[in-house]
Amino acid sequence: METRTRAERGESLTKAAFLLAFDLRKEKLVNRRELGYLLRAAALAELMLGGNLADESGKVRAVSAPAGSDPLRSAVWEQIANSPPRSWQHWIGKDRTQAYRLVRDELAADRSIRVERHRVLVFRVERITLRRPYVSRRLAERVGRAVRGGRPVGHLGSDVRVLAALASAARLKTIPPARDRHHQKERIATLSEPIETITTALRKAIDAARRAATSGG
Repeated sequence: METRTRAERGESLTKAAFLLAFDLRKEKLVNRRELGYLLRAAALAELMLGGNLADESGKVRAVSAPAGSDPLRSAVWEQIANSPPRSWQHWIGKDRTQAYRLVRDELAADRSIRVERHRVLVFRVERITLRRPYVSRRLAERVGRAVRGGRPVGHLGSDVRVLAALASAARLKTIPPARDRHHQKERIATLSEPIETITTALRKAIDAARRAATSGG
């Protein structure tokens, strides 16, 4: 079974998802406009798998507060616990910019990334660089192998399996598709089984956002 992971034991699916979205060749984040959706979905997956959330007829129900001090996970749980029942897609799409900032700042605080800001004319520009590039490289390698197959799904670490399912639903550019699309589709469906409700909602949320961007809405 795979060892380490969770951003090479940096913990938190949200941080691992952020690092997985970094393209080492281009030295930048990919899917930047949609990254907030992925991070929110990762937080929801952690909460559901941890027994903190439950699905009731397609709506999210708060069960118990999560342990620990993960900023995004705590923020998402508080929102759900203090709101009427809403769909998974609603919670994936809510406060995406805040989700990005919370995870970015957490990674900067633990010295996983460096954040530099400057202005170009009247625009503020943010540059992110990795302090430990090997973490993103290993994540991409392991998640890529999980998506393409080879190792039985049951032999994968649960965090690799969940990351692979989320990255596939988000169509993350750092995880290239397999040549055999039919096999890959079946593989992704199997990977996604523990969090199928969330991966389906993530895919729909991103599809809706892309349609809106294309139509100018």
